[in-house]
Amino acid sequence: MMLQKILVAEDEPDMLELVASNVSRAGYDVIKAQDGPSALAAMGQLPSLVVLDLMLPGMSGLEICRTLKANVRTAAVPIIMLTAKAEEVDRIVGLELGADDYITKPFSPRELVLRIKSILRRTVGTVAELNCLAVGDIAMDIDRLEVWVREQLVRCTATEFRLLRVLLERRGVVQSRATLLNDVWGYENAIDTRTVDTHIRRLREKLGPAGDCIKTVRSFGYRIAK
Repeated sequence: MMLQKILVAEDEPDMLELVASNVSRAGYDVIKAQDGPSALAAMGQLPSLVVLDLMLPGMSGLEICRTLKANVRTAAVPIIMLTAKAEEVDRIVGLELGADDYITKPFSPRELVLRIKSILRRTVGTVAELNCLAVGDIAMDIDRLEVWVREQLVRCTATEFRLLRVLLERRGVVQSRATLLNDVWGYENAIDTRTVDTHIRRLREKLGPAGDCIKTVRSFGYRIAK
């Protein structure tokens, strides 16, 4: 069973490790970020919940909250804000922007874990219902037939979309050219494997640096790196 991912965005190293270790011991897969841009980039992994400190360098927690709630891929992801007592106004603004809960520093890590569990029980299935696949900076919304790299929509053809979907669904597993021709194009016989190579090249170009996660296995095929 795949563990639910929790993104913990906190710039104080000791606090980050304290929260991360307690959340991990509670049975979750923890993604850590120490600044705003890193937290936003980590959303490509589509966590089940975000623990978000309001005072992050590079991009504030409020800016991140606003960005996440404005994006169809991440709007349903619950957010728990970490705030200081003096940040009451920011806390109110955060709740108005769509954050689900807040906890004031200093706090009990056990209380935070209990709040995480409570929110995930209420929202179970909400993120999954978006029917998304994600690896690194790439996210795919299967229902909307959309591919995103970070916050940018990538225009893919129907064939490119099917090809990327197969690779994402089978991430880490090498797919032969013949298998891809069969599963993406519907060809039972490997008529011309250069078709696969051409589409992979175009897909990498469209994905930009994120396309580096599509690895070539020489003389065999391709795989998406985990």
